Amino acid sequence: MPDATLPAGEPDATGAARAASPATRTGAAADALDALDVLEQLRAAWRRSDALFELLDERAWTERPIALRQPFVFYLGHLPAFAWNQVNRGVLGEPGFRPEFDELFEFGIDPLDEGDVPEEPEWPAMDEILAYRDEVRARLLAAVPRVDALAETSRVAAGRRIYHVVLEHEVMHHETLLYMVAELDEALKDAPAAALAGADVRDPTVPQARIDIPAGRTVLGARFEDVPFGWDNEFPRQVVDVPAFAIDALPVTNDDFRAFVEAGGYENRAHWSDAAWAWRVEHDLRHPHGWSRDGDGWRVRGPFTTRPLASVARHPVQVSQAEAAAFCAWSGARLPTEAELNRAAYDTPDDAADPDARPPRPYPWGDAPPTGERGAFDFRRWGPVPVGSRPAGASAWGIAELVGNGWEHTSTPFRPLPGFEAWIDGYPGYSADFFDDEHTVVFGGSWATGAPLLRRSFRNWFQTRYPYVFSKFRRAW
Repeated sequence: MPDATLPAGEPDATGAARAASPATRTGAAADALDALDVLEQLRAAWRRSDALFELLDERAWTERPIALRQPFVFYLGHLPAFAWNQVNRGVLGEPGFRPEFDELFEFGIDPLDEGDVPEEPEWPAMDEILAYRDEVRARLLAAVPRVDALAETSRVAAGRRIYHVVLEHEVMHHETLLYMVAELDEALKDAPAAALAGADVRDPTVPQARIDIPAGRTVLGARFEDVPFGWDNEFPRQVVDVPAFAIDALPVTNDDFRAFVEAGGYENRAHWSDAAWAWRVEHDLRHPHGWSRDGDGWRVRGPFTTRPLASVARHPVQVSQAEAAAFCAWSGARLPTEAELNRAAYDTPDDAADPDARPPRPYPWGDAPPTGERGAFDFRRWGPVPVGSRPAGASAWGIAELVGNGWEHTSTPFRPLPGFEAWIDGYPGYSADFFDDEHTVVFGGSWATGAPLLRRSFRNWFQTRYPYVFSKFRRAW
């Protein structure tokens, strides 16, 4: 496992090289290098993809450990197919060298329930998929000069934005692959030694507290011209008035949530929304998805091993948004909104009333790059850390790990910012397909979230009843 201060080019937790990234630099030098570095980052992302797929036993390729997702073999082909369809086929109009693969692996799935899962096709041989992957990668890099030549007439070509699309899509799938690996039978995956080491049980440095935040204005999203790349849902920049609120300094832990379970929280209708209660009853849920009984105690499953709850008691609890909301109701609180978390993370007590009168704060802790002592993110480890154990990552209000250690559940439905435009020609449904009020915003990133996605304006979302996300939550009032 890498040290928190690893320089670019040394291996991360997957054994892949950690590339320099615009997310780890500031200033004019970062702006000048962004177009160049997206290719460096993309090569590093490919190495990480390969390292993650190598965790799988050969018997696992056609396994579907999450019924709402395709089997692993699909994602092996999907990553290069997406890249080809966006760059060579999409921007440059090249004919496909394996058009049947371009189509077969083009789109993933996100059904609301197992009844909507499409029938599986017959998958090609592994060596054919690997050959396709390698050829796509070579052609993608060879296409750079032709993409650059379109920069004056194409927004997706300018600044090599289309390569950022490919890069960030790849990085997102690193995390979703690990959601699936976590659900896979232990005999079908090769656990890294670092993932099997003893759990981190240190006491929190940041204490739990209820932090009062006064009313103020915060900024959601970004101006298109102010960032090297952003997905369509990040634009345009919005200034939002946020009423006064209070929020936990730390996320809810496994031990906190155990009290809810053992108090009968899953059986008490009063704590649940109508939709969440119907889901709980249908599936007879009585505890979090990854928990199991061990005599009189509990065990908690991680990506590679299952541990006694006592050994991960101070780690953030991983549950769906529906379960998180029920816990908050049980404890006399609620989930925070996206705007509240944004204000808690990126604003300061002495901010000017007008956000335009102050420079943006790129991270909760300020301008310093996102190194390991500031949080659990970017694959620096194989799981979360005890809450409150990264005090250097606290925001100006003293609120810890708003970025990293788990995507933070909110009560905000995933919807477009006013003025939304699906600007990526080859991917108009990236966000729009999910503006259905079945998905809510998650905030900040997990231990497996890549550095390119740690920017302030990035917005992510999941179904409210999806329990597989490397998530966390905290209470607000």
